Amino acid sequence: MKSSNQNNVEGKIHQVKGKIKDNIGKIVNNPDLEAEGKTENLKGKIQEKIGQLKKIIEK
Repeated sequence: MKSSNQNNVEGKIHQVKGKIKDNIGKIVNNPDLEAEGKTENLKGKIQEKIGQLKKIIEK
């Protein structure tokens, strides 16, 4: 798997995990878990963008 595709996939996985943590944190009223989820979601978005940039550069 090319690194651009790997970054896209891993980025999306982190986004999903982050959204889950964020929602669970809201449900159980845990601001630390909520913040952790938001951070992981953001990192996933960044990683996905890196993968998209690598794909453009590889062409």
